[in-house]
Amino acid sequence: MILKQDLYCPPLFLAPMEGVGDKPFRSAMARVGGFDWACTEFIRVPLTPHIASLSKQYCSTDTAPIPQAAQIMGSNPEHLAQMALALQKRGAPRIDLNCGCPSNTVTGKGAGSSLLKTPELLYNILKQMVSAVAIPVTAKLRAGFADTSLFRENLLAAQEAKIAFLTLHPRTKVDGYGPPARWELIAEAKQLLKIPVIGNGDINTADDAVRMKKLTGCDGIMVGRGAVANPWIFHQIRAKFNESLYQADSGAFELYLRHYLSVLDPQLETRSRISKLKQMASYLFRANDRLTNVRSQVLSRTYESEDEFLSFILGFYL
Repeated sequence: MILKQDLYCPPLFLAPMEGVGDKPFRSAMARVGGFDWACTEFIRVPLTPHIASLSKQYCSTDTAPIPQAAQIMGSNPEHLAQMALALQKRGAPRIDLNCGCPSNTVTGKGAGSSLLKTPELLYNILKQMVSAVAIPVTAKLRAGFADTSLFRENLLAAQEAKIAFLTLHPRTKVDGYGPPARWELIAEAKQLLKIPVIGNGDINTADDAVRMKKLTGCDGIMVGRGAVANPWIFHQIRAKFNESLYQADSGAFELYLRHYLSVLDPQLETRSRISKLKQMASYLFRANDRLTNVRSQVLSRTYESEDEFLSFILGFYL
């Protein structure tokens, strides 16, 4: 069953995120656990792709034992269908189509949230992907491109293509990440569609997740940057739905960062590895009131090794 659920908590998803949601982050998050599905960053399928080479970017064991979907992005239906099939052969348990990336370098090539300009193309892409594979195909959509005038048409096009479920980030491409997510659009999608709807956007605490479920009736909850800032958020959400509390172990922060470090490309030089650690710590410190005042000090300081960096920040965190 693709959407399993415990007695009270809906299925929980770690969002695909360009830049921060790379393999080391997904692996470290899987080590923490608490969620039901992971997903890769988007794999770009250009107009002249070499499918076999592109598909090698996917590894099914990155987040084991948590299943990891493969997200793809492009605008050519035939190429995306071929890519879906290649990824299925590499062990992907689910293929997700990116219909939401707001980056101008992506939308300028007709991909990402640009697909929301033309529901007919969105349908054709998803239909060909569904026909090409035996595994579930899903889609992650925004509410629209410049506005929500085609909101219902895009939702119905995705459903008509026979996808297993869709995830809705209720902002438009033009919105970016600025204004508050319009959760009422998730509720509207839930009322309109027969397929499951996963809610995404502005989930930063366990209380947010419970409130989204209550207000929208969504079938699952996807967390993105809220999980980068707080890797234990899924355990906290699950506990909240079950009317209990979750408290991470005292050494959880260090274990999380050390696992992240262990999965980084060993070819990276020390300075680059420390820069990646600083990126992660930047989010983690931002979510902790005790650490806000020392964040700039920690991130601007020069370190000779990864261990020196970890020792320094742990002195503040513990």
